[in-house]
Amino acid sequence: MRALITGGGGFLGRAIAERLLAGGHELRSLSRGDYPELRAMGVETRRADLADADAVRSAASGCDVVFHVAARAGLWGPYASYYDANVRGTEHVIDACRAAGVPRLVYTSSPSVVFNGSDLENADELLPYPDEYLAHYPRTKAVAERLVLRAADARLRTVALRPHLIWGPRDNHLVPRILARAARLRRIGRADKLVDSTYVDNAAEAHVLAAEALDRKPEVVSGRAYFISQGDPRPVWWLINAILSAGGKPPVRRTIHPRLARWLARGCELACGLLRLRGEPPLTRFLVEELTTAHWFDLSAARRDLGYEPRVSIDEGLDRLAAWLSAPRG
Repeated sequence: MRALITGGGGFLGRAIAERLLAGGHELRSLSRGDYPELRAMGVETRRADLADADAVRSAASGCDVVFHVAARAGLWGPYASYYDANVRGTEHVIDACRAAGVPRLVYTSSPSVVFNGSDLENADELLPYPDEYLAHYPRTKAVAERLVLRAADARLRTVALRPHLIWGPRDNHLVPRILARAARLRRIGRADKLVDSTYVDNAAEAHVLAAEALDRKPEVVSGRAYFISQGDPRPVWWLINAILSAGGKPPVRRTIHPRLARWLARGCELACGLLRLRGEPPLTRFLVEELTTAHWFDLSAARRDLGYEPRVSIDEGLDRLAAWLSAPRG
């Protein structure tokens, strides 16, 4: 199999690349940055932005499957930048698949596309998209997911995966943010709200299984979205403290009332908007809602249709994370 990974140099993209290389597949990566470590692994690397439709089309040429992982993440920034990366970029990927005759497209979505601000407990894929979003990331990812699922037809088989809170060694988003804010963190609300998470190798495995399922049983999988996680929800502040512990940091002990946190988040957003400050506010309304609500999901569909089972447990993943964080860098 010859595969293209958009964002192959990123955290999840590289994990998918390693999983595919272990299976003997040929790989091509399309990323904005230069990743010599991918070339050293035997991956053909191309450097371009998803806004360059011709570059995307060229990268997809000759491929059997595209893993569209690249996206603009984060909780703050101009809507146009999120739209261009997450929606326009996805449009270019779909168009490239059609132009190059690529038969399979696996899209990395997010459970946040259906987050409605309330507790999601054992939620399944019947959950509808909400009418309102508190951040541009879930809003644009939801638009892109719809595009991918609607593109499914006899020529192009598509599937969207919704892995929740991906973490593990080489994480350049969730783990470093938690560790960098260790001294300033405050527990918001109740400590017992359960959340799902996904160890990065399990998320990568799910992507490969989805590509195989699109080949073996497209009539079942194509045009569908699937939640992916550890299937082992834990209290959100337990998970945060476990990541802090892996990084040699003390647990979060101080608390703040959710009502005050929401008021502070609105103030931070307003100040950053009026002053046109660069960087993300220290607190946003979306983050407050994420930290004060339950969100864990029914994996029955992924298990049944994709054959997905999380092979790496949370405890084993935390041990691996701690070993990576403590290893010397040079």
